Amino acid sequence: MDKRVKRYKRLIRLINFYPPYIGAGIRLKEINDDCTRLVVQMKLRWWNKNMVGTHFGGSLYSMCDPFFMFILMVNLGENYIVWDKTGYIDFKKPGKGKVTAVFSMSQDEISAVKKRVEADGKTIVELPCKITDEQGETVAELNKGIYVRLKEMSKK
Repeated sequence: MDKRVKRYKRLIRLINFYPPYIGAGIRLKEINDDCTRLVVQMKLRWWNKNMVGTHFGGSLYSMCDPFFMFILMVNLGENYIVWDKTGYIDFKKPGKGKVTAVFSMSQDEISAVKKRVEADGKTIVELPCKITDEQGETVAELNKGIYVRLKEMSKK
């Protein structure tokens, strides 16, 4: 693993000390070696329940917000600008107990993003994710739109 990936992984792990994530009970649980798969969980606690005893919808979205962006930032490298552009969440059932979201991109998917950006100068990548409960049932489906462009484009 190169030094840049190690540095990014250390920075990403610091999200566990980010006050809004602490307050919501959101925890980054896993990052694989090449930072292409991240697992995030949120336990239901007395301080993060809504009035009906389930996870706040905003907390469910928040637990998914930056992680696809992190995967692309690490794997595309310093020559790319990576930015969250859009997000859509579809709530399927109330979130109770511990919920989990897995963010994953293969190296082939990342290479395809690079090719699209190199061909067009920029792109928006649509990436889906599911939030599941402890029984593996889908609580919510999320779609993130991540804007990617070459840095040299921003100088024009």
